[in-house]
Amino acid sequence: MWIPIILTIILLVAFLISIMALITKRKKARITGFKSALTPICFYLIVITNVLAYWFGWLGIISWLMTIILLILAAYFTKYLLVA
Repeated sequence: MWIPIILTIILLVAFLISIMALITKRKKARITGFKSALTPICFYLIVITNVLAYWFGWLGIISWLMTIILLILAAYFTKYLLVA
C-alpha cells in the first residue's frame, strides 16, 4: 500500500534533482536558447505524463500515445543539441 507512494516520492525527488543538474550544466557550459533544451523538456514531460497516468488511472492508449509522440519529438529535437 505504501510502496507506490514511496516510489512516486523518490521519482519526484530524482526528477527535481535532474532538472537542477540540467540547469546547472547549461549555465556552466554557457548554453542559452530554447531549442537546445527541447529534448530534455520532452523527456521531462514523459515523466510527468506517466506519473499522472499512473495516479489518475489513465494507463491506456492515450498515455502510451503521448509517450511515443514525446519520444519521437525528443529524437527530432536532438538536431538542435550542441556538440561538445
